[in-house]
Amino acid sequence: MSAELSEQIEVLGQKLAQARAAVATRFLGQDQVVDLVFAALLCGGHALLVGLPGLGKTRLVDSLATVMGLQGSRVQFTPDLMPADILGSEVLEADAEGRRSFRFIPGPVFCQLLLADEINRASPRTQSALLQAMQEHEVTVAGVHHALGSPFHVLATQNPLEQEGTYPLPEAQLDRFLVQIDVPYPDRATERAVLLATTGVEEAPLAQVFDSAGLLAAQVLLRRMPVGEAVVDQILSLVRGCRPGEADALPEVSASLAWGPGPRAAQALMLLVRARALMQGRFAPSVEDVAAMARPALIHRVALNFAARQRGEDAAALIDRAVARLLPEAAAA
Repeated sequence: MSAELSEQIEVLGQKLAQARAAVATRFLGQDQVVDLVFAALLCGGHALLVGLPGLGKTRLVDSLATVMGLQGSRVQFTPDLMPADILGSEVLEADAEGRRSFRFIPGPVFCQLLLADEINRASPRTQSALLQAMQEHEVTVAGVHHALGSPFHVLATQNPLEQEGTYPLPEAQLDRFLVQIDVPYPDRATERAVLLATTGVEEAPLAQVFDSAGLLAAQVLLRRMPVGEAVVDQILSLVRGCRPGEADALPEVSASLAWGPGPRAAQALMLLVRARALMQGRFAPSVEDVAAMARPALIHRVALNFAARQRGEDAAALIDRAVARLLPEAAAA
């Protein structure tokens, strides 16, 4: 690694620490959740936040937009939401001479940080409106392609319990989320701090640390980080080991799965281990980073088969089992 690259990584790590500390003043006691959201942004990807109502998911996204200097937009997903409500639509207008033409009015997806609140409450037709935007950073309306801004990130929220009147996300859309972030209940000390911080007259304002150009530069720098052959091999072994029917599959894991992670999962894990190393001030990822990022990168990319569901197994435990089997020292750490 060149001295210039090392210096750039070190400076970026210090700036990231400042940004994470700023967000943590609004989203208290959830350092792992904050780190995973920052990792998703550094990797140029999207994140699915899964947690019960009232845990601060929307507050986290709002704080993130301020600290990162991104143009934010919010869409509340409901059963009657239509694709045009997200993407935009064409309207017929007449000029002063009476000549009529169509003009495209952009929807809320034309932003840099989109909060898709309760994404699974919209119909599959509306959910699919985000597929092209999330993967190709463009939308097509009336046969015309419209490029989105850069950077572009989707942070979607989902309630894991109340499923009446919801539409589960299809596998194709789940795979477009770089990471799934489970937001747990806060512990007692954190909840006490939340009570004191949020029930007063006012809160201290958040300071902007990044801007869109700085985030784009950070995403490029992340991809320049070197990755050792051992880390690459462990990523491949872990992803391929969770695919039923593959020659590399782990029998104790793949036997419980209906389908496993594809190549996009390996790409996500490759980027996430770099992001974790960068945020911890290291110049290259390690096998321990693979073990730490395995669950958030893979949990939404695997599905249990009927027999496993009948036995009461869950995807998180299977991924942890695969990590313990392939990376025993890293899992123990």
